[in-house]
Amino acid sequence: MRRFFEILATSFRMAIEEFRSNKLRTFLSLFGITIGIFCIIGVLATVNSLERNVQNDIKSLGNNTVFVDKWDYSGQIPWWKLTNRPTPKLSEMKLLEKAVPNAKNVAMSIRSQNAKVEFEDDAIENVTLFGITEKYADIQKIEVDQGRYLQQSDFDKSSNNVVMGFNIAEKLFGKPEKALNRLVEFNGKKAIVIGIIKKQGQSMLNFLAFDDCVVMSYGYMKTMVKEEKANPAIMVQGKEEVPMALLRDDITGAMRSIRKLRPTEKDDFSLMDVDSFGSFMSGIFSGINLGGMSIAALSLVVGMFGVANIMFVTVRERTSQIGLKKAIGAKRGTILMEFLLESAFLCILGGLIGLLLVYTLTKIFSASFSFPIFISPNILIVAISICVIVGILAGIIPAFIAARMNPVVAIRSK
Repeated sequence: MRRFFEILATSFRMAIEEFRSNKLRTFLSLFGITIGIFCIIGVLATVNSLERNVQNDIKSLGNNTVFVDKWDYSGQIPWWKLTNRPTPKLSEMKLLEKAVPNAKNVAMSIRSQNAKVEFEDDAIENVTLFGITEKYADIQKIEVDQGRYLQQSDFDKSSNNVVMGFNIAEKLFGKPEKALNRLVEFNGKKAIVIGIIKKQGQSMLNFLAFDDCVVMSYGYMKTMVKEEKANPAIMVQGKEEVPMALLRDDITGAMRSIRKLRPTEKDDFSLMDVDSFGSFMSGIFSGINLGGMSIAALSLVVGMFGVANIMFVTVRERTSQIGLKKAIGAKRGTILMEFLLESAFLCILGGLIGLLLVYTLTKIFSASFSFPIFISPNILIVAISICVIVGILAGIIPAFIAARMNPVVAIRSK
């Protein structure tokens, strides 16, 4: 073991010496490794950061929750078949509340995008209007920063009280708190702002971007838009101890009964649960990761040939030293290990330069776009492992040549 660490230290010292004595040559040869690691780690860090933000947004949809929708997002059903499906209705939501005993909360929402919000002479376009039923906030939390949230009476009477997103209130009134108790107008309909939603920051899922939306009762929003054209969806949250599979079966049976489907007829609705959606998104990001790494691998191949070139030159320059080592008893395995480790250290050096570049760019992008990009410990392990593997592959032929040299011939060489 002691001998191994001595060889390790010697190889590391040789790699540093090679870089010091031939800085430009070594850097140019390692440039492919640097770019390859930069591309791979850059792709992994960006995609992992995107996935983490998306998964966090998905979790905020509610635990143990199933969405009943007209549309299917798995891509397994042709869109033209989905267009003929009936949209979920408020009456179906009420029947589901009674028909699914394992449901803790059942709610419904409709959404209209590209609305225009006006206050006196000021107006904001491309605002999302969100109409919800009373139990929606029990499934997906809506935190109010100022004012109050919708009360039961607002839902019962379909009042024109609304809760405004932070960004909308800030753009329309300058300061969000100035929006409270103001009378605003949505496409000709007037409403009173009773609360400001707490600022959330960027969301990767548009339908969760409460900063840029206005929330109101389901009944009031139906006076502005047609229910079937406002992306209606039913949310069913199961009780804590109920398995997701059982909840889905209960909802499927209840919906088929509500819509009076015969046993031979296919479901004319889709169910999407949070866990399945999370797994679906993970699959997409895995594919992106694989594609990005495949492209970056080309740079690593180029870099590997560059390192191999360094090692061939190094073996030629140290031929007499190799002969001397073998003459005083150094074994083939020792010579082989020294050059393989030196090659690996050179690749690690190039990889560290690539990591430094990625780290610098993550800080710049995170600060510029308010989107956190991080490099996880797993990614660092992957980077170092790739460098070691590439280094061994690049140095294996030169190392074998060095290990098989005849000591007498090697000592006489100049």
